[in-house]
Amino acid sequence: MIGQFILRIVIWFLLTANFSITNIIIGVMVCLLMPYYRSEAIRLKDILHSLGKILKAIPQAYIESFEMICQPYKHEEVLIEKTKHQRSAALVFLDIFLITFTPKTIVLRHHEEGWYVVHHVIKRQKRSNP
Repeated sequence: MIGQFILRIVIWFLLTANFSITNIIIGVMVCLLMPYYRSEAIRLKDILHSLGKILKAIPQAYIESFEMICQPYKHEEVLIEKTKHQRSAALVFLDIFLITFTPKTIVLRHHEEGWYVVHHVIKRQKRSNP
């Protein structure tokens, strides 16, 4: 329960980017009012690995944002990315959050078989050799 609360309040602060007393109180209230779920056993190693990847994605998101401002991207592609099988709902959420957090990518669909459909924005269209 504490882990879910911490995850929710961190997401609240990432979404609002406001650390005023009023926003903290509202965030705590929202996190406490949301229903909690009992999930299957999640390995701490997997959670720490996912959180580490999210912390690495924060500077990447700023870099990609400035790249898109300076050099607009005009092409896009949709790719299928494979993931590990038997991921818990919390780890799937963290994976989708990680992919969507960076400005050049967004998850369009998640399939239970262990893959995501991801939309990428790219500089130029890849040419296929005939």
